[in-house]
Amino acid sequence: MTNSIHTDEMTALRNWLRSEREVRKLSMRELADRMNKPHSFVQKVEQGERRLDVVEYVWYCSALEVDPQEGLSLVLTSLKTSKR
Repeated sequence: MTNSIHTDEMTALRNWLRSEREVRKLSMRELADRMNKPHSFVQKVEQGERRLDVVEYVWYCSALEVDPQEGLSLVLTSLKTSKR
């Protein structure tokens, strides 16, 4: 099994999270502040150097004010198209 940080599904999720942050005109630092995390936390997630566990993902979505189910739907769609 491939490390999940280097999959099409994780790339789709990372791109979606970054896009949602940008749509809301939040800097990485502003988003990190909302989560009470260092700036590097958001930077590493968006650059694919760090993955999120389920709870962190929900916190991340909450800070962005997006529905976590949207990102999960992207992951599931990506999984179906990659036919693992």
